[in-house]
Amino acid sequence: MVGMENNQPLRFATFLSSNLWDTYSSIARYVGKALGCKSLLTVGHSFDAFAEDEIDVGFVCGLIYARMARYADCPIELLAAPVLHGRRYAGKPIYFSDVVVRKESSFFSFDDLRDCTWAYNEFISHSGWNLVCYSLLQQGRTPGYFGRIVKSGSHLKSLRMVLDGQVDATAIDSHVLDVMLRQDPALGARLRVIETLGPSGIPPVVVAKRLDDCLKQRIRTALLHMHHNAASANELRRGLIERFAPVTDEHYAGMLGMLAQVELAQFSHPLSGLVLASGRR
Repeated sequence: MVGMENNQPLRFATFLSSNLWDTYSSIARYVGKALGCKSLLTVGHSFDAFAEDEIDVGFVCGLIYARMARYADCPIELLAAPVLHGRRYAGKPIYFSDVVVRKESSFFSFDDLRDCTWAYNEFISHSGWNLVCYSLLQQGRTPGYFGRIVKSGSHLKSLRMVLDGQVDATAIDSHVLDVMLRQDPALGARLRVIETLGPSGIPPVVVAKRLDDCLKQRIRTALLHMHHNAASANELRRGLIERFAPVTDEHYAGMLGMLAQVELAQFSHPLSGLVLASGRR
């Protein structure tokens, strides 16, 4: 068994934005301490690592989880998901996709973005791509509505490209953006949110199915009670997390519904011709 019997640490991995690293690290430390074992946080690169006994617990995109959960051999299951501070989150495990431009931009709404230069982080992202495509589809448009599309590789790089004037607009995970604005208040004077898409089920914490059921329940309980510890609640607050809440596959079903419509429309990258993949990654 992880941690208790062989002194092996509980291995966490984040597949999410690096600006939340300190928050994920504090969560990993708290859970390890609650379970009486060491913990280790790394950057995740492959979801196969859950099945290959290399990762025990992960912070992952909700769309990636939902896509993987469709298969019988899915190596992960849900533990919990964060509830964020802020009125718009309404005490629920949800988040949004904020469409941002530079403060001085001539774009003031999503409807103004025709022929703009748009940055997306990656095709497998819900907030950065899937939700954007779905929103375009609902308006009778395709990604070709944007004049040029550029892949950045991450939300932080997309935002940097907007700030540097390399692109006109992008869609950012609202949790990532909220934390960035807290870390650098001056950023708010350089950016403008012109549209908010969502809400959607927020990226969850998942656990490897191969772990002992009792251990999985102990990890889940630690997460759900973390906000009751004053020091740990303060660490969560730095990442704008109020608490963790239970979630089920139903919280992420809407993402799959959007993905199905996007795939049916065969939305593709206008430059590369790559169709949004329907299989696992």
